[in-house]
Order: sequence, then C-alpha cells, then structure tokens
Amino acid sequence: MGERVPIVLACSVCGERNYRTTRSRKVGTKPIELKKFCPKCGTHTQHKESK
Repeated sequence: MGERVPIVLACSVCGERNYRTTRSRKVGTKPIELKKFCPKCGTHTQHKESK
C-alpha cells in the first residue's frame, strides 16, 4: 500500500514528453492533467499523463 508509480507528462498540443513525476497506484484514479510550460511550444499548455 502507498506505493508510487513513475509517470510521464506529455504536452497536449505538440505531444512532447517534457516532465517525469510519480503518483499513487490506487485503482480507479483519473489520469493526471496539469498546466505546465512546454519549451517546444514556448507557452504554458495542458500536459496529460502518458505511458
């Protein structure tokens, strides 16, 4: 219990995989979506969890 799994956040505009982080392993949790800076786009965009 309480184990965390590594995930990668990808830009929803260009698809560039920019950030690595962790999240809990709970069953039924929604994928993480954060507004982060994308160096390729040069702006803050929505980043979604990808595998």
